[in-house]
Amino acid sequence: MPRSKNNVAAHKRHKKVMDRARGNYNARSKLYRTALETVHKGLKYAYRDRRNKKRVFRSLWIVRISAAARMNGTNYSTFMAGIKKAGVNLDRKVLADIAARDEATFSNLVKMATGN
Repeated sequence: MPRSKNNVAAHKRHKKVMDRARGNYNARSKLYRTALETVHKGLKYAYRDRRNKKRVFRSLWIVRISAAARMNGTNYSTFMAGIKKAGVNLDRKVLADIAARDEATFSNLVKMATGN
């Protein structure tokens, strides 16, 4: 019986890796072994950074809220404690959006938080 080399499946597998490696520099997009390493590493980064993205956005929202709170004469921690005490159920994402787009509303929130 003749030997079977599985060429069709192997070619398909290589093609899938090479398609994913497109756009990389030099051997990373031309040679299968190097491209495979690059693709594996890229997939690891993608998996990790889907989780890190949540942290990055939360810290961005905190920076924006803090900057707006300082412009209104208070700091972030005092503002957030006051907002919780006042019973305002807005998360950091919404507060950051209000701080960036609507200064008057944010000023009213600061007044509610500080009790002035």
